[in-house]
Amino acid sequence: MLSTERLLLREWRNEDREPFAAMNADPRVMEHFPSTQTREQSDAMVDRIAAHFAEHGYGLWAVEPLDGSATFVGIVGLQHVAFEAHFTPAVEIGWRLAHHAWGKGYATEAARAAVAFAFDEPALGELVSMTTVDNERSRAVMRRLGMRRDPADDFVHPRMTDPRIRRHVLYRLRRTQIRPDLPL
Repeated sequence: MLSTERLLLREWRNEDREPFAAMNADPRVMEHFPSTQTREQSDAMVDRIAAHFAEHGYGLWAVEPLDGSATFVGIVGLQHVAFEAHFTPAVEIGWRLAHHAWGKGYATEAARAAVAFAFDEPALGELVSMTTVDNERSRAVMRRLGMRRDPADDFVHPRMTDPRIRRHVLYRLRRTQIRPDLPL
């Protein structure tokens, strides 16, 4: 469990599945993904997230505001990249928030907590983040985190067949960029 000034990044609860499925069925949220998800697909993703936590001790946390509402607003966290590419093996920092939680700075705030965790607890040397070329909202979060893009790292995502989302940009953040006192 991690917390920030306004947010709690916590373990998943069974009651998170319904709002997560609603979020994954929202075309606005899923604009830069292959498609929206059915409830079954969304639940399968929650099961994969749980398996990742069990194997690695970290993963994509459920996010809720610390305003007392206990409202699930999305996911933020770390996951091992599950496909082969020129930059793998790697750990990705990622986020997905419900539309009603956009524009509040939640993604950046929660991702900063995940970055601090990544470079402390498992002491990772580097994080990557990726998205479609046109996903300026996520790219802005990456830049606010201090992540850097080298256009030579951009790639065609091997699991995407839709031409509008195949091309991806890759951003990187090394631990030494955040904590220069720590060796890789």
